[in-house]
Amino acid sequence: MSWSKLKQQLEGFLSPALNNRVEYRAQGYRYLPDKSGVCYIMVDKKNILNMNNKTNAIRWYQTELEIKNDPDIQIPIGNEDIEAIRKNTKGTVPEDRLIVMARSRKRTAHAKALLSAQDSLSKSNFIVVANKYLSSSIEESIESDDMILNILALVDRRVGKKRVLNMTGQMKFKHPIVQYFYELRRSA
Repeated sequence: MSWSKLKQQLEGFLSPALNNRVEYRAQGYRYLPDKSGVCYIMVDKKNILNMNNKTNAIRWYQTELEIKNDPDIQIPIGNEDIEAIRKNTKGTVPEDRLIVMARSRKRTAHAKALLSAQDSLSKSNFIVVANKYLSSSIEESIESDDMILNILALVDRRVGKKRVLNMTGQMKFKHPIVQYFYELRRSA
């Protein structure tokens, strides 16, 4: 599918409140077919998500350690997490240390998920993901670990205001760019 047709379909699904605020843009290089070009999402005429550039206003994580040490990321620990650690260590670890170990394991898993989600954003990848979005259900896109699918679903008119408000807990574990678009949709 050509870029102009894909862009037209994506913008056709935009929420009415975001209709003139969110734009999808792409720059291709006609004489350089091996270059994938640049694809980006603009909000209020400002480049928010550049698919090839990690110097956006949104925080991009370079290492797993940055995510684990980020004070803005709060990961709740449940009793089942502590019990899993207790079983793995056969009960030889003190109770207060079990909580620290469980939190560390969940932060590591979360960090790996965030790093893989922000990996390989390019024009060709965006087009593949956008086509996947257009052919899949809105529920699959919201539940996905792919950032672009999450963003496209959040700005979609098929996701109502009530549903958006009920996703607050789910959005805490998403990448900052997904959280940005979630807040944008909530405030619209």
